[in-house]
Amino acid sequence: MKPAFSVILLTTLIGAGQGLFLAVYVAQLMAPELAPRALVVVACYVSAALTAAGLVASFFHLGRPERAWRSAAKWRTSWLSREVIALPAFLGCVVLYAIVPNAVIGIAALLTCLALFVCTGMVYACIRFLQEWASPLTLVNFFLLGAASGATLAAALAREAAFAMAAMVLTAAALVTRSASLVRNDRLRPKSTLQSAIGVKHPRIEQKAQGFMGGSFNTREFFHGATTAKLRLVRRGFVLFAFVLPILLLVVAVAARLDALYAIAFVTQYAGLLAERWYFFAQANHPQNLYYQVIS
Repeated sequence: MKPAFSVILLTTLIGAGQGLFLAVYVAQLMAPELAPRALVVVACYVSAALTAAGLVASFFHLGRPERAWRSAAKWRTSWLSREVIALPAFLGCVVLYAIVPNAVIGIAALLTCLALFVCTGMVYACIRFLQEWASPLTLVNFFLLGAASGATLAAALAREAAFAMAAMVLTAAALVTRSASLVRNDRLRPKSTLQSAIGVKHPRIEQKAQGFMGGSFNTREFFHGATTAKLRLVRRGFVLFAFVLPILLLVVAVAARLDALYAIAFVTQYAGLLAERWYFFAQANHPQNLYYQVIS
């Protein structure tokens, strides 16, 4: 698939925003001394800002932004529609919780946060013909990557080692599950063949031309156009920047009590998550590419 930068920003920004709220809210429940009211308010507003920024970024992916409201109409059957509903619900609850520290509002914010994680992950995991996405690991990775980046951001805001420790654990867990998905996807084989794609049973079929002189929507939107070398580079890059370097930076920050490294760890991790999400989209191999093998 062709990665859309607007969707990459949407999923990574709202994931970090959700993870930040989760980290601070859980700390408030389990260890109130780690999450004083001032930190909770700041975290809620930062979480809301990240979520709103992701929502704004998503509009650049729409052909007719003025009709965006219609995307919520199919909530009974569409995970995308459910995501469209859950996102502003979470945004509203978080802002309200920053203003009114009510337990009921806090629980509502927590539930909408978890619901948004599920909806965002299922938007992709429910597409069965894209084998790379059609796995429970997709949902798990969306949650863990968002929670990890949010915990790292919480450490940068609070400058507390406890948040950094949580971020390290979550990042390590995300590395394990994301590695599992990479290994799984490397072993996948297309369920369709060139013969089944075009309805011809001849054992030897070779495409000589793409079929459209100026290209088409199919060839532009369902294939990334990147070389194998670029894919390998992005893969190694996101493993390094999203997982390895943040953990190392957090370890040094805690051991040497260098609070500035918390912010550097978050920036590093977020850059890695942008690359990870690009690779997530690029690795998905649409079955139609069996037909459109040659562009010229």
